[in-house]
Amino acid sequence: MSQLHMRHQNSKTQNKLLLLGGSHAEIPLIKAAQELGWYVITTGNNRDGLGHPYADKTVFADFSDKEAMLELARAEGVQAVCSGCNDFALLSTVYICEKLGLPGHDSYATSLEIHHKDKYRALATRLGIPTPKAITVKVAGTNFAADQDEIASKVCADFETAIAQLTYPIIVKPVDLTGGKGIHRAATIEEARTAYKDACSRTRQDHVVVEEFVEGSNHGFSAMLVKGKVAFAFADNEQYFINKYLVSGANTPSTSGSATLAKLRDYSERIAHELNLVDGILHIQYIERADGTPIIIEICRRSPGDLYIKFVKYATGIDYPKFIVMAETGEDISSITDVPTQGFWLRHCVMAGNNIENSSVVRDVTFAPEIQGNIVEKFLWYKPGEVVSDKLIYKAGIVFFKFDTLAEMQDKTARMPQLAQIITE
Repeated sequence: MSQLHMRHQNSKTQNKLLLLGGSHAEIPLIKAAQELGWYVITTGNNRDGLGHPYADKTVFADFSDKEAMLELARAEGVQAVCSGCNDFALLSTVYICEKLGLPGHDSYATSLEIHHKDKYRALATRLGIPTPKAITVKVAGTNFAADQDEIASKVCADFETAIAQLTYPIIVKPVDLTGGKGIHRAATIEEARTAYKDACSRTRQDHVVVEEFVEGSNHGFSAMLVKGKVAFAFADNEQYFINKYLVSGANTPSTSGSATLAKLRDYSERIAHELNLVDGILHIQYIERADGTPIIIEICRRSPGDLYIKFVKYATGIDYPKFIVMAETGEDISSITDVPTQGFWLRHCVMAGNNIENSSVVRDVTFAPEIQGNIVEKFLWYKPGEVVSDKLIYKAGIVFFKFDTLAEMQDKTARMPQLAQIITE
């Protein structure tokens, strides 16, 4: 933790805020905190994080190590802690605040109920909130042999029992990871065993979740809670391209109807009441079934990644990053206004297409002439000559688009992988 980056001299009159994270996703939070008068200290292991240069100071450390983060907060004498766009960062944040008596966050135990998938599934079942049928399974040893027969023999009996109770296809996922990491859909027992092997190798917990696959359209619902009520809500439609478990884009307004969105508000308030949640963000990913029923598949109390909170700001005019920082530093956010989406918007992650293979060399990113006029902001971080090590997660940048009509938004969104392309050698 000794190596650090400093952009400004510390002002003795400024209160200090520790922000757990420093990637591109945290840039809106850093800027919002500084506009609110905070001296911002970022942290994280990634020394190339695009957010760190925006901070007043950076101390490089592992934000998933909650004891190290507590030590850092004490050493820096911070008055507030804000989570970055990562569940490990959130859990360390609430741990620090609980230990130091800092405002703006739920307890550590409450945060586990929301952020660990198995605990949330149990909570949802208790509250009568629709959720996939799910079973928690202990992690088996991860030293699997390549031979499928040997793999089958090493898979724990609990897993075999669990999948026998579920209807295929099923989803196997770690309880503690986000961004599609370690998540697999399985249509057969052989696929399920392979998925289980991968989930076990990735999780830091001693168990994973196996659940039934839900058919429907994918969406996000981001709410701001004030005194247990939804004071602001925003909804979107998610896009997935070659990686079916990593969101590649989101557009708004949502195709979900008013009845579906009303249910999500009700579910959010049930959760808030049951857990006595503090004021602040509650972000949900859900699948909407054909009958309009929203099935919540992920839930968190931190900012979503990939500049989603800037997307909300563009689409509604509400300064979402500012209100998130205010909430996490214990300030009053009751002035937030519940306004609908204004116009037609898309946040698109420029990612590898089907024509790109691992080890491809990036040369450029191009945008078709027909979408040039729709571009509101481009934030590209690719470097010509860099190698695509994993095409399923590689991103060259993020672009925000505004459209004149719903039909234009839907048409160009569907064709965006062809309209915004990574060119490789």
